Amino acid sequence: MLQLIPKAPATRPPRFRDLRIRLKLIVLHNGFFLLLTAAVYYSLIPVVEEHVASVQAREFALLGELFLTESRTEPLGVALVEDRRFGSAEDLELAPNARAWLDDHPGRVYWEAEAPDRLYRKDPLTGRYGTLRFPQGFYGGVVTRAKVLLFVALGAVYVLAVLALELFIMPRYVYGPLSATLDADLAVLEGDRAGEIIAPTVIPGDEIGDIMRSRNRTVSGLRDKEAQLERLLSRSEQLAADLQTKNEQLESARRGLASQDRLATIGLLSASVAHELNTPLSVIRGTTDKLLETVETDRERVRLERVRRMSERLSKISEGLLDFTRAPQSETRSAVDLHGLVEEAWSLLRLDERSSGVEFRNRIDPALRVWGDRDRLMQVFVNLIKNGLLALDGGGAICVSSRPEHADGRDWISIDVDDTGPGIPEDVLESLFEAFVSTRLDSQGNGLGLTVADGIVEQHDGKITAQNRPEGGARLTVRLPAAS
Repeated sequence: MLQLIPKAPATRPPRFRDLRIRLKLIVLHNGFFLLLTAAVYYSLIPVVEEHVASVQAREFALLGELFLTESRTEPLGVALVEDRRFGSAEDLELAPNARAWLDDHPGRVYWEAEAPDRLYRKDPLTGRYGTLRFPQGFYGGVVTRAKVLLFVALGAVYVLAVLALELFIMPRYVYGPLSATLDADLAVLEGDRAGEIIAPTVIPGDEIGDIMRSRNRTVSGLRDKEAQLERLLSRSEQLAADLQTKNEQLESARRGLASQDRLATIGLLSASVAHELNTPLSVIRGTTDKLLETVETDRERVRLERVRRMSERLSKISEGLLDFTRAPQSETRSAVDLHGLVEEAWSLLRLDERSSGVEFRNRIDPALRVWGDRDRLMQVFVNLIKNGLLALDGGGAICVSSRPEHADGRDWISIDVDDTGPGIPEDVLESLFEAFVSTRLDSQGNGLGLTVADGIVEQHDGKITAQNRPEGGARLTVRLPAAS
């Protein structure tokens, strides 16, 4: 199949108006010099050539007269004469026609066009022939020297004119003002307010100076308009900030009312759940204590100790359900080891069969400490890690990492709980921490775990946020006050 290849557009040579000013001046310099040289040449050289030709003809005629009257023994007295000889026709190698003419006209001078620089004559008394050569190259040299001197003079004038223009006149009156204008425009682009106005001392009084002064007025006017616009924008931003503050206050009040209704509902539900849990938990603790008194092997004792810790944990969760809407007493807070807290939270969740195919990585710095209630913070991380565990559905990884931060004059520690699950739907992301909101539409989730975690974190003066990671999966970030 024949494929047509488009031809590249032909490059057009730059036009004269597109050249830089220095190149334009070079073109004009050379053009002016060529015109001046041609004018002077065709005005002076023809006059010189005509004058030299007339002098040559006059001297040639005079030389012929002298050649007729001279004798062999007396010199001719003309310095330019060359090859002056006398002898027979054979000695002088006379042509037959020249010899015949001289024989017919003795005492006259013979000249022929084939040899314009040579004269012949025959002495009527002795019958001998004579010849002399008149050098015409002398007159041609005079014309050549005149041409050379003319070109040298014109070249010297051209060089001096170019030097004067390029070293003194153009830099001062053209290049300097243009360079100052370009530097000022560059200062405008770079935001240099001090250099964007051209100094009056470098502005000439010609048309270029008029352009420079007009530019200064335009830039000054633009800066005045920008200053007015900035004042208006500042006032608008202040009004917008005030409106945003008022909207945030209204939104906070609305959420506060909705939160109060939600917390009241959850409080009733929590009291009912706690009441239902306390009785079987008491039975489990009592049975476990009796079994611990009777077991003999360490392996069974370890298992019973784990069951007792789980029952105590459930009891504390039951108590938290009753009062998670109330701020805990400050006496219960202390410096909490984050790394150990997260490890213990995962050890509790590892009993869940869904954790068997999940890889858990605890990358929290062991030296970090947060200020808070350990048991309530345990509940937060259990809920967050469990949320990721349910999203993975038996396969994937959960990674918990930390980083120290400083904001609002305080030291904070941000903890990221990342999972490799499908992520959080965008329509649920903004309301994820509200009560009864769940991305899992089965019996495994009821939408209260993240709400309880959010309430506990807020009681610790912290903040919890959620987002989807670019590489996939969800990220829940908790920011808590660092322990001093």
